[in-house]
Amino acid sequence: MAVWATAGAAVVAFMGIGLVDPILPSIAKGLDATPGQVSLLFTSYFLITAVAMLVTGFVSSRIGGRRTLLAGLALVVVFAGLAGTSDTVGQLVGFRAGWGLGNALFVSTSLAVIVGAASGGSESAILLYESALGLGMACGPLLGAVLGNASWRYPFFGTATLMAVGFAGIAALLKEQPRPARRTGLTEPLRALAHGGLATTAASAFFYNYAFFTVLAFSPFVLDMSPYRSGGVFFAWGVLLAVFSVLVAPRLQRRLGSVRVLGGSLVLMAADLLLLGYGSHTAAIAAVIASGAFIGMNNTVYTELALGVSDAPRPVASAGYNFVRWFAAAAAPYLAPKLAEHVDVHAPFTVAAGAALAAALVAAVRRRHLAVDHGTAHGAPAPAAEPLPAGAAARG
Repeated sequence: MAVWATAGAAVVAFMGIGLVDPILPSIAKGLDATPGQVSLLFTSYFLITAVAMLVTGFVSSRIGGRRTLLAGLALVVVFAGLAGTSDTVGQLVGFRAGWGLGNALFVSTSLAVIVGAASGGSESAILLYESALGLGMACGPLLGAVLGNASWRYPFFGTATLMAVGFAGIAALLKEQPRPARRTGLTEPLRALAHGGLATTAASAFFYNYAFFTVLAFSPFVLDMSPYRSGGVFFAWGVLLAVFSVLVAPRLQRRLGSVRVLGGSLVLMAADLLLLGYGSHTAAIAAVIASGAFIGMNNTVYTELALGVSDAPRPVASAGYNFVRWFAAAAAPYLAPKLAEHVDVHAPFTVAAGAALAAALVAAVRRRHLAVDHGTAHGAPAPAAEPLPAGAAARG
């Protein structure tokens, strides 16, 4: 029950990423804001998430996984609720930043807690977490559409309510997990980036995440649909993301290798972004949905590489990798509307396509650094030497 309670809260946590997609135009109308101002909801959220990645390990290794989860959930409940009361876009952006801090504390700790509390083995626990990721990414836009059709404020109140239920479930059912043998230092994730393989993975993922979050943050304004229709589009997008990350990517990795899968997926994503930017409205809808497949595959490969390419402990390697890539997730929602305003509506997707190609180029040029390190982390064999069977995208 403790594992299911944590996984259920994880579903809601991942919902928060895409929750606002269908209601971005409604928020802009309700608060008399521009697309650029509303897109800052993503920028503040991911900027704080990036910085928080450096402190989550520091915190959880000192106060324990259960308390870290509860602290993160409490912050989400408070700031999601406050977001629904916002009277200005500035207030909403600020509350999303607090939400991002809570989400970082929860998401970065929940996988370790699920694996530690599960009785069916780590593989089944990771599969459960991965399923929570896919379900949350798919259902977030749907929840945003259903509640947002009545008022843009309701999705925020709905998230706060669901997270409060998750808080109560974890508080009642989850016992404190054993703390790590040693405490994680604040600078360890940054020092881990000195490894050539992890640095290459993080640099390539930086460009990829710029392309990813251009789709997530700016395409709702291009589609210009009702919350219901936009929610349906992003629900289909989320379903493809989940299917390709859990089922398709691992099979392709075993057959072709991680770098080839990554390169091919990034090139196809670049072509898809150009179709999104320059195609008809129908083509743009299809391109948004199709991007979920490429994003799902990329998330899987990047996460496997980040967790297995160096000899750093997995939590430390993940923190360093996420620290770099979330900055791109913060930059894209800010820059995309600026490009549309000062150049044209096609420019954000042209730049995003270029970023996807740059990600593929970094991986290709430095592919010798991306061979998984068969060394050990603190004396334990590096288990990510082969594709993670079910949870490769868990932190993707």
